[in-house]
Amino acid sequence: MDALAEQLLRLVEVRLLDPLEILLEDGETSVALRSMLRRRAAGWAHTIEYGDHAAAVHAIARVMATLHSDEHAFAPPPEWWRTPLGQAVVRRVGHPFAESVSLTTAGAMLGISRQGVHDLVRRGRLPRHPDGGVPVAAVRDRLLNTPPTEEIP
Repeated sequence: MDALAEQLLRLVEVRLLDPLEILLEDGETSVALRSMLRRRAAGWAHTIEYGDHAAAVHAIARVMATLHSDEHAFAPPPEWWRTPLGQAVVRRVGHPFAESVSLTTAGAMLGISRQGVHDLVRRGRLPRHPDGGVPVAAVRDRLLNTPPTEEIP
């Protein structure tokens, strides 16, 4: 199972299955559900990473709506964007709910430091958003258009 599938499985287990197991007091049901979730998480990960764009976006939307269904806005810490799920989300949709992000978050999305993002903005390689920060679309475009071998400051 790849890193994205593992992360998806862990998130669903911790946020949904573990509380359900406590509520139901039924170990047999949770064993069956864990087995099914392992297969489903692998399928979600495959769709997100390799599926066509519409299917990937739909899978991300379902996962994010399920895992972040409370009334609080989706605002993960910057380091979340460096996780397999964070990287998959930024590559497929950018940020699900924000037009711009802070320099720190943009750095996490790009895998560079806040100062590295500041340097890119200063040199005109990334635009500054009128509200401050950096437009998510520009971060995503840079991420998708930068070859993996290129050094990013």
